[in-house]
Amino acid sequence: MNGLTLALSKGRIFDDTLPLLRKAGIEVLEDPEKSRKLILPTNRPGLRVVLVRASDVPTYVEYGGADVGVAGLDVLLEHGAAWGHHGGATGLYQPLDLGIARCRMSVAVRADFNYPVAVQQGSRIRVATKYVQLARQHFADKGVHVDLIKLYGSMELAPLTGLADAIVDLVSTGSTLKANQLVEVERIMDISARLIVSPAALKLKRETLRPLIDALGQACSEGAP
Repeated sequence: MNGLTLALSKGRIFDDTLPLLRKAGIEVLEDPEKSRKLILPTNRPGLRVVLVRASDVPTYVEYGGADVGVAGLDVLLEHGAAWGHHGGATGLYQPLDLGIARCRMSVAVRADFNYPVAVQQGSRIRVATKYVQLARQHFADKGVHVDLIKLYGSMELAPLTGLADAIVDLVSTGSTLKANQLVEVERIMDISARLIVSPAALKLKRETLRPLIDALGQACSEGAP
């Protein structure tokens, strides 16, 4: 099959990728919010979009379910670390930082929790996160002992209910933390979405893939939509 499959996740990544695709002359022909379909056609006969969970995008691209995808750096690093890739980097080609879905990964605690003292004293702290591999690496690098608790949503609840002392999560504006009386105490890294490509697809479908990568690169260089 010579056609290309682009893996996207619903929500912010999808919404932020659409304008870039548009600049590259590509229109997704159906609205995922109105359609129940998980495979969407585009105005390019050889290109289709598949909608998958954000954390599954690297897996689809790595194992050939998609040729190309858009995933946050957080997802790529966590995926790579979980699969034992050196330094958390996946075996995927990452030609472009698309500069979209920008946020940061941070450590946050209850406003009344003395994080610097807890960390300095070398006491064990409990940390809730869905980024278990990245959190483990971060605290290990700092020499801080942690018990990690994996959660899939509503991280802010963990410190409020006493489940954890701290959380590691993505922060955009910080308003959700503030609304829940949490404060950001450490910035781990800046995050944005990357274009990822299967090395196999780059070899076998180079003629159709390269123009797509170049067009998206051009769209990025023209600035944020």
